[in-house]
Amino acid sequence: MNFRNLKSRIKKNEGYSNKPYKDQLGFYTIGYGHLIKKKEDRYFHKTFSKEYFENIFELDFKKSVEDYYKRFNKKKHKQNEKELLIEMIYQLGIKNVVKFKRLHLNLEKKQKYMVCLEMIDSLWYKQTPKRVENLIKNFIKT
Repeated sequence: MNFRNLKSRIKKNEGYSNKPYKDQLGFYTIGYGHLIKKKEDRYFHKTFSKEYFENIFELDFKKSVEDYYKRFNKKKHKQNEKELLIEMIYQLGIKNVVKFKRLHLNLEKKQKYMVCLEMIDSLWYKQTPKRVENLIKNFIKT
């Protein structure tokens, strides 16, 4: 499956930084929204190239896709539904995405606008409203 457009969209939504910064929740992040883990303190002491962070992005994206297929493999999602969930996984992590129970129920029922309402009625929306609004626009138009 071709996810080139999704990758570009995630990169745009995440932005890029070659220096650690705190995300909306106060977690240190670098590159294209890569969450700095405990064993990755090297990012605070050393500078890395954009090419390096492109590779990190590819690994993080691949993990998001793998998490999607592990959790939702039996679902018959359309391309826009897959992309929505994969971007949510990239930003929030699979453990948080599965907590959107009503969103998933509405996806199964093919109730597109109810899916969007669930996105808006979330802490996630309060934390990153522009990103969620952009995801909704993309989800609705496809």
